[in-house]
Amino acid sequence: MSEVSHSGLSQAQIAYFIEYGYVKLESAFGGDLARQGRDQLWRAMGLSPDAPETWKQPVFRLGFMTGKPFVQAANTPLLHSSYDALVGEGRWLKPNGLGTFPVRFPSPDDPGDAGWHVDVSFGTDNPDFMQWRVNVKSSGRALLMLFLFSDVGELDAPTRIRKGSHRAIAKQLLPYGEDGLTLGELAADGFASTADCEEVLATGQAGTVYLCHPFLVHSAQPHRGAMPRFMAQPPLLPKGEFDPSLPPSAVQIAIRRAIGMKV
Repeated sequence: MSEVSHSGLSQAQIAYFIEYGYVKLESAFGGDLARQGRDQLWRAMGLSPDAPETWKQPVFRLGFMTGKPFVQAANTPLLHSSYDALVGEGRWLKPNGLGTFPVRFPSPDDPGDAGWHVDVSFGTDNPDFMQWRVNVKSSGRALLMLFLFSDVGELDAPTRIRKGSHRAIAKQLLPYGEDGLTLGELAADGFASTADCEEVLATGQAGTVYLCHPFLVHSAQPHRGAMPRFMAQPPLLPKGEFDPSLPPSAVQIAIRRAIGMKV
């Protein structure tokens, strides 16, 4: 494929991202950084890995974390070159931390947040998050990212991904132009247009990162494993609005193909 080329990802990885909406990077940051990050997250929660009797709730949400391990984890050479490959050189902002962290604990209880959705990207000053918006240009978000700070197996509440669902969402957003749709409007039919997509699980060892198209439909799920799952789900922020004078990025090529535009 000649449309996008960068040494950070192979041509096959870029093509996979365009077609299926995500790419999995193993060892994107080091295990020692993951351990340091978990230590800080335990302290922020006021909990201990050695006292499971204190793990009372199925999910504990922590906000944006700016400690050194989080900044370093988000800015490895592999990730920087991968951001360039998918978003375009000079078109993204260097992350100054990571968040949010929905830390999930083993629990028989429903976490209350396990619904299919896309991560909306503008209008976030509205106190009702169901009124936050997304448009076909993905204003305000260059990528959805999943940073695994603990080993995540199939029982450890891995994020569920609808493979290739970004294409259906692009088509759904197209008629609404710059204004786009609210999360409530987009979710009104339960994301029925993506119901037939293959479901994959965002599993991997600590240090794995999933770089996802902003329109990828995904969902949390209950934790049925033994140890808490630590994962950050930050956006990669764009440096500016879409510039039609620049060559299309992999993110933009995926949208254009989905809506039937020439690339």
